[in-house]
Amino acid sequence: MNRDEKEAAVKEISSELESAGAIFAVDYRGISVPQAAELRSKLRDSDASFSVVKNRLAKRATDGTDAAAALDEHLVGPTALTFVRGDAVVAAKTISDFIKANDVLAYKGGLMDGATLAPEQFNAIAKLPGVEILRGQLVGLAASPLSGVVRTLNQLLAGLAQQLGQVAEQGLVSGEPPAAESEADEPAAAAADEPEPEAEEPAAEAEAETTSESEDEADQTPEEGGDDADTDAGDEKED
Repeated sequence: MNRDEKEAAVKEISSELESAGAIFAVDYRGISVPQAAELRSKLRDSDASFSVVKNRLAKRATDGTDAAAALDEHLVGPTALTFVRGDAVVAAKTISDFIKANDVLAYKGGLMDGATLAPEQFNAIAKLPGVEILRGQLVGLAASPLSGVVRTLNQLLAGLAQQLGQVAEQGLVSGEPPAAESEADEPAAAAADEPEPEAEEPAAEAEAETTSESEDEADQTPEEGGDDADTDAGDEKED
């Protein structure tokens, strides 16, 4: 590597250090080329890159930066730096799972949000759920009471609609009786309007009898009066 290539490598590492939110230094001994390609592919999901660096050039890149105290002591032996621009938890989990599955790589040390990240801290964050998973859980927790309220309101509205339907069927909304009851009441109303022949016939007969009796009395009164007058007159003449 000539001088220009070294300068370009230092600039590239410096640029990665500035843009990364977390930096993991790992010992890459034992990893094969296909395995390294697989790890790089998986790290892209968390917007992270896996780069094998020369320790001397990496120290030049960290010189005068906050990363120097966290990384320089680990820039010995075969070293690869993981520059994380996305979710550091997901990147740590990816590296941890890869180490367990392939029995290669070893975390040395690193930097996260400006603070030194020791191996035990790295292992701890690797067990945490990612940011997106946490967001989904928070959204679920926030939405669960709201969905319960919506479900309760829907049940109340459904019950109210059912009750209003029953009231409408009973004719209490429009003021008219239901059709079934109206039809049932029509024969009773018709029967009430019809005259009662049995009750009127005796009344007619009684009226006819009264009229006949009056006529008989009228016919008998003059005759009876005449007889009495004649009798009285005869008596006077005899006197």
